[in-house]
Amino acid sequence: FTETSLEKKEPEGTLGNLVADIMLTKAREKYNINVDAAVMNAGGIRLPVIAAGEITRGKIFELSQFDNIVVLLKLTGKQLQSVLDHAATKGGWPVAGLTMQIKNRQAKSVKINKAPIDTNAIYTLAVLDYVANGGDDAAMLRAIPQMNNGFLFRDAILEYLTEQKKINIDKIENRVTNAE
Repeated sequence: FTETSLEKKEPEGTLGNLVADIMLTKAREKYNINVDAAVMNAGGIRLPVIAAGEITRGKIFELSQFDNIVVLLKLTGKQLQSVLDHAATKGGWPVAGLTMQIKNRQAKSVKINKAPIDTNAIYTLAVLDYVANGGDDAAMLRAIPQMNNGFLFRDAILEYLTEQKKINIDKIENRVTNAE
């Protein structure tokens, strides 16, 4: 059940924030390791809005129509910056565990766990296997080894919503903003 309508918007919307949060939360739980952040390609969210009220199983299948798997990637900060720059060229993708500004189609002022991105650090990122395999023009990820336990993203959504019972997301958190 959602008390408010959830919307897919760029650079940030309440529906995108929810699915990115779900990806991050469930990746941490299902892989049982520290996952720093999650990035969800906007095209993977197949509904523009989920209306206030009951969220049915059928609605989740409409939202996540493909059998995408949540995978983990170990990336240097430099590689992660490249992923976020790519997301910026697309108008911004939903994220959890990080914030960024988009300026001149690049990710600026990136913070992970509230600290500035360190280009030499190693981060663990949750993404869909579609993106990790180069989908949505994310070719920079193809060569990076994946941790894949077969956990479907749709199942992550269903589990999370069943556990939470009620969702109340009524504001944008400025995870992804357009810089002036």
